[in-house]
Amino acid sequence: MEFKGYTLNEFQVEAATAIDSNQNVLLAAPTGSGKTLVAEYAIARALEAGRRAIYTSPIKALSNQKFRDFRAEGLRVGLMTGDLTLDPDAPIVLMTTEIFRNAVFENPERFDDTDVAVFDEVHYVDDRDRGTVWEESLIFAPAHVRFIGLSATIDNLREFGNWVASVREHELAVIEHKKRPVPLSHRLYHPDAGVFQLAQRPRAITLHEKSQARDRRHGTRVGRRERERSRWGDKRERAKGRRIYNGPRPYQLLLDQVQFRQLLPALYFCFSRKECEIKAERSMHRRLLNRSERGRIHDLYDEICEQFELDPDADPGLRGILGRALVGVGYHHAGMLPIHKEVVERLFTSGLLKLLFTTETFAIGINMPARTVVFDLLRKFDGVQMDYMKSRDYLQMAGRAGRQGLDKTGLVIAILEDEDLVEGPLSRYHSGKVEPINSRFNLSYSTVLNLYERLGSKGLLAAYDKSFAAFQAETGSAKVRAKKRAAAHAALALRLQVLRDAGYLDSEEVLPRGRVAQRINGYEIQATELLFSGVLDEMDIHQLSCTFAALIHEERRRAEPRSHRQQPGPLMRRATEAVRRFVAIEALHAVSQPIKEPDFGIAPAVDTWSRGGSLEDLERLAHSDAGDVVRTLRMAIQMMRQVRIAVGKGEPLADRLDEAVVSINRDDVDAKRQFELG
Repeated sequence: MEFKGYTLNEFQVEAATAIDSNQNVLLAAPTGSGKTLVAEYAIARALEAGRRAIYTSPIKALSNQKFRDFRAEGLRVGLMTGDLTLDPDAPIVLMTTEIFRNAVFENPERFDDTDVAVFDEVHYVDDRDRGTVWEESLIFAPAHVRFIGLSATIDNLREFGNWVASVREHELAVIEHKKRPVPLSHRLYHPDAGVFQLAQRPRAITLHEKSQARDRRHGTRVGRRERERSRWGDKRERAKGRRIYNGPRPYQLLLDQVQFRQLLPALYFCFSRKECEIKAERSMHRRLLNRSERGRIHDLYDEICEQFELDPDADPGLRGILGRALVGVGYHHAGMLPIHKEVVERLFTSGLLKLLFTTETFAIGINMPARTVVFDLLRKFDGVQMDYMKSRDYLQMAGRAGRQGLDKTGLVIAILEDEDLVEGPLSRYHSGKVEPINSRFNLSYSTVLNLYERLGSKGLLAAYDKSFAAFQAETGSAKVRAKKRAAAHAALALRLQVLRDAGYLDSEEVLPRGRVAQRINGYEIQATELLFSGVLDEMDIHQLSCTFAALIHEERRRAEPRSHRQQPGPLMRRATEAVRRFVAIEALHAVSQPIKEPDFGIAPAVDTWSRGGSLEDLERLAHSDAGDVVRTLRMAIQMMRQVRIAVGKGEPLADRLDEAVVSINRDDVDAKRQFELG
């Protein structure tokens, strides 16, 4: 069986046959094994039948990339990511999963002529913050829409498939493929043992113990030097239990070997933005490109800058990217400006960047493989404490090793701390076995309001009974199952009571506050409280921009908190009090996770930017990475547009919201301009 010039392999044929038989498909396969071709096959069949197709993804960058891919094939395609809306009535529309879920509630009629919806990275059901969006989409999408779910390998695929089959009308084909097109070869590295395989762990531990004994014998000679270094060493080296090295750091020794053995290009995963930057700067001596390659990367860089109308002379960040790229090195993380990330990604896909230090976000979605993947640590901060990462996360990142058609195997090397060598769950990562996915079903206030209007309070409780959470709770004795169900129903009933007490609905219908909150997605309660308090009517365009940014902004944790924070003005204090009205009602009902209050720490930066300030002003005054500030401003723009629609045309506040959007939606914040240039 052939499609788009490819001879389909066994699992692709099985999926294509299911699609032709009008079934839903749930496909789990490793990164780079050809899942996307199955999605494209389903889309092609929908178009042939004169129907529409939706392609959803968890991240905007992946939606943008797929948009470009489809358009390059000459297809008419639309895009809806919150930042951008282009041709939403096209036969194929790319969108984030949140946009899809919102449309299901707000305007289900728009799917009347939709045949199929592709859910890329459907294992995101397990995402702590966003997983509920996938569940809600699968449960509440119109019954005639078929689903193609694409997933990385998951342990409980059959369980998840059984749940999907129980909530969707069409038959479901569950397909699992475990073979990678380029097999992975896993290695470990410890400075006392060098590079070794898992089976050689006992020998590595013996070598480490001998090294420790030597250190103890010579402890009096190196103790003072170690104490001195601990004062200026980076945070990772100051961490508890971390040895201080007097010679080259372990990762430098490892990269020496990777370079010598010609195992580049390499992706080096760090769990800290600062580590990415530090390690890239410490690798500038490597000189990984020859003269010809340096010339090619300079030409490519100039071409990219011309395409995006960038001026390196006015942008130190861009000049830094070129300086690193000319020796074959780069870094990439979410704190960078979106346009800077774009430049690095395009340089990396050329194959000329040989060593890229990056955070885990680089592993999601867009296919940018390398010869080798290196892990800086096997433990990361999970929001509460430092803990060993999930096997699924490890394999998602490790899956970037090995380029199809270029490498026989992909090499994955994990750098071990002393305690990892002895106690780390290393066999878990190398076995390829991953954790099961679990439901994160947690209806937002906006979703509760939308469902209440359609289903009433009893129907809302019945909606929970359709969830993956309820499906997974069907274990244990009848008494245990009943207890779990009662607890879940009580949690939903509590949300309904909070909304009643706050004046969003009554025993019969959704009230005006609730109708506004229905139309806003994300921070819907905060925006509604501000609107009904009247404080927004008294704000100028700059104060509006600051206030909506404050709803989203959350200062990143830092070792030393800022000693001085500018006090917000009277209108901003009133805005905080307006939101606290709802928080107080939540407190009365002992809601465990109340809504977020505004954080006006970002206000001086946003105010300056809205009055025409520079990017340097924005970053300096926000005390935050430029990428984080740009992301906050783009979300604030989305919120202001939604509130403007809720207010209605012709109202003075609606006009000021439009002006506020214009005042901040420029230069690096303007997502549409960057996308259209690229």
